[in-house]
Amino acid sequence: MAGRRRKNAGASPGESAAEPVLPADLELQDLYGAFAAHGLDDEDLDDAAVLVPPVKLPAEEELAALAKAVPMFGYALALARWAAPHRVVDEFGDLVEEDRAPAAQLLGLAPAEGEVPEEAEVEAMRAWSLACDLDLVEIGTTAAGEHVAVPGPDLEPAEEGDPETVLELWLTAAGIVRELAVEADSLPEEEAVRAAEAGEAGEAVEGGEEDEDALSEVEEARDAAAELLDEALQVLYETTAFADPGNETVPLGVLAALLVVPEGEEPSEELLGDITDVMVALDPMLGDLAELGLLEYRPIDPELFDEEEGPEGEEPALVGEAPLDDEESARFGLVRLTPLGQYGIRQWLLEDGYDAPLVGELAQGDAAELLRAVCEAANVLPDEELRVWITGREPVAAARELLAAARGDDAYAPMRRMLGVSALNMLGAAAEPAVRDVLDDPELGGAARAWLTSKGATDVPVPERTMALWTVVDTFAAQLLDSGGDAELLRELIADLPVTGNPASYFGELWRVDHPYTADVLEAVGELHLDRAVAKEARKAAFKARSKG
Repeated sequence: MAGRRRKNAGASPGESAAEPVLPADLELQDLYGAFAAHGLDDEDLDDAAVLVPPVKLPAEEELAALAKAVPMFGYALALARWAAPHRVVDEFGDLVEEDRAPAAQLLGLAPAEGEVPEEAEVEAMRAWSLACDLDLVEIGTTAAGEHVAVPGPDLEPAEEGDPETVLELWLTAAGIVRELAVEADSLPEEEAVRAAEAGEAGEAVEGGEEDEDALSEVEEARDAAAELLDEALQVLYETTAFADPGNETVPLGVLAALLVVPEGEEPSEELLGDITDVMVALDPMLGDLAELGLLEYRPIDPELFDEEEGPEGEEPALVGEAPLDDEESARFGLVRLTPLGQYGIRQWLLEDGYDAPLVGELAQGDAAELLRAVCEAANVLPDEELRVWITGREPVAAARELLAAARGDDAYAPMRRMLGVSALNMLGAAAEPAVRDVLDDPELGGAARAWLTSKGATDVPVPERTMALWTVVDTFAAQLLDSGGDAELLRELIADLPVTGNPASYFGELWRVDHPYTADVLEAVGELHLDRAVAKEARKAAFKARSKG
């Protein structure tokens, strides 16, 4: 799966006001906090854009059950079992004519009695073809020269629900459908016609320059469709990772806009036309993927094409300025990535060498391993990892372990303490005994007092001046590390610094704080504070802090 090149962070007109904020609406550093930590500059943004967020996946047993419940996959299993002990096939491995109607009836695609519709037989043949492609049936020839199919070795473990076997088979099937979905007939109509004509010309006459050009156009059309589908699937993957439960569905127009409109721009009339073209191109491809359970898809209502014909038979614009209600908007297509779809796309990303982590992967060790891993990871959702770690743990014991792991003066220590406070917030009031135990700790006492006060405690002692100032530096250092150098966010934090009317006095105390990040914090204040007098005193204090060492 190629790394996508999403251009836009917005939604199509008429939908943006009603739709929730998508992950693509945010800068990557807002999502991952990775740029500053890894020394990335503007020239590295294209490489950083292939970062994909962690996702939550059900257990493999549950995923396997979902795969077996996909009708087309189930049909393939049923026909493979039906082939036992062997079944005669033609020279191409397809079902012979007299077996096609019974196969359709076996799958429930046609009544057990009476005439079997042609479309039912076609569907049964597709299922048989999938069974062959997955080696659920194997084709051979008898000594008498008869072509026969027999069940393959994976059939029995797949029927029994062995997760590894089922998921491997399903992923292979998904890859087959993905390749078939990008055939030329899944492109916009005018391109499909041109590609088909080119293909016919190439078959009619071999070796001609025109034929080579025609075949090249067909190949280019398929490559373009494959790239478009890959980009769309990765956008859906990101959207699903960040969506609140129940809000994973994306209007097709929003998905198309994310792929078309340059970031920060309003869609022009030309771009609205491009969005429509992308919607039309994706519509059949997403429908094919839905058939194998990668996603749930409500296709574009075909009646829309009859309601408003453009000039000279042009396709109607599916995206416009007028806002739509939910039901009318749904007629333009809705797509939702399923857990199976997340699993499949993640496997494709991993196969292509991308980092595609799972939520909870960093939460398998003790508190020290958890906090260190979250601090060091570029692709991480910290709150999710913390939530996984604390689940099922006794609150006081968990809080004590987290607080112990938060101590230290290394480069990541301020972030560890910030993460520790976040975890305490998740544990809630039950963690209070452990927090009170560290009130006098020079590294944790200030944060502990602030946490208890936020929980409504009225007996919290006021920290000594030294502890209060150290906590200010530590807290700001954590935000400095976590923000990835986001100047706007840092400026908001700086505005909250308790600088009095005498900044020289305040910074005169602050530069003496014995903290590894004192000078860095003061330099950030000096660069970003909007009050020139305050900024000047901060810069002077930063120089003194540097000189002190």
